[in-house]
Amino acid sequence: MARHQEHHRTERIGWLRAAVLGANDGIVSTASLVVGVAAADASHSSIMVAGVAGLVAGAMSMAAGEYVSVSSQADTEAADLARERQELASDPEGELAELTGIYVSRGLAPPLARQVAEQLMQHDALGAHARDELGISEIVTARPVQAALASAATFAIGAALPIVAAFLSPVSVLSIVVSVMSVVFLGLLGGASAHAGGAPVAKAVARVTFWGVLAMAITAGIGTLFGVSV
Repeated sequence: MARHQEHHRTERIGWLRAAVLGANDGIVSTASLVVGVAAADASHSSIMVAGVAGLVAGAMSMAAGEYVSVSSQADTEAADLARERQELASDPEGELAELTGIYVSRGLAPPLARQVAEQLMQHDALGAHARDELGISEIVTARPVQAALASAATFAIGAALPIVAAFLSPVSVLSIVVSVMSVVFLGLLGGASAHAGGAPVAKAVARVTFWGVLAMAITAGIGTLFGVSV
């Protein structure tokens, strides 16, 4: 008899979120920076220096920011698990009743809910409470290093795309080329991330490109208004 196999994408949430955030931010922030500096009538070399500086600073910032924020989540999860472990040791009957109530609220009859709770607590009491009471599971648990590396790497890749476009473009049409190519890159990113996560592709592409175009338009407007490289 053939085994029924299901392939879910939930296990990708941790690195996929960080990767999409990094790549999107790399494209949008670097393209916006390049377009804004170009709109201020800067030289081609100045534009390239600004773009590369933005790539390096942005990648380091993304890594540090992701590590700190996800570490805070991990610390909170660890504190909740420590508290739950203490409660299991001091009041096991109360914790059993609490877990039973959770299963009753999900549709099980009280006798069956208590039987399930008892068996799960005998097998792994902390794991059962972590999963069903706290919503903490191995699949979605916080991984600071993974998030930091994914964000930094994808930011650098995303930022490199508009920089390459700027390098290959003459100053006279640099803003147009970078803007158009960045929209294309954002569309590809939205489609790829939606496909990886099993989400609707068209919706993801529209969302990513809309906010990217808005950010670049505002930055170009500021550069034109002030007419200086900042």
